[in-house]
Amino acid sequence: MTSQYKVHEAGAGLRLQSGPGRDLIFKVTGEDTAGAFDYFIVEVAPRGGPPLHVHHKQEETIHVLKGTFKVRIGEELFRLEPGGFAYLPCNVPHAFLNLTDDPAEIIVVYTPGGGHKFYEELGPMTRGATPDPKAIAAVFTKHDMTLLGPPLSAD
Repeated sequence: MTSQYKVHEAGAGLRLQSGPGRDLIFKVTGEDTAGAFDYFIVEVAPRGGPPLHVHHKQEETIHVLKGTFKVRIGEELFRLEPGGFAYLPCNVPHAFLNLTDDPAEIIVVYTPGGGHKFYEELGPMTRGATPDPKAIAAVFTKHDMTLLGPPLSAD
């Protein structure tokens, strides 16, 4: 199968929500790349980031565009400035946190693709007044991930 090319203006793409203050702009999804990969921009709120989790089938990369991030990979902690990069192999727990008081941005690549389906389900659940932790954990499980703990703290 041959994938169809795609071109976007700045800020364009499939916009989805993740946790509070995390919007995603998918430039391509697994549906666009015959399952090969997802490429998306994550707009991360000040002091925001996902909880500790692990992907069981997807590799992930993070490339910092704007902001300073604390990144946990396994048991190790790293600090990434703009231009910094991290590769997060599948089956290795990870999380990241925007350490600044300003919105930040990262580029994320998942391989294989299809991660947008996870965010289509997760976004509406996490933006409500009182998210249901069991329902959120079930969405992680459905998409071959496990929720392991809370988000990182700045200290």
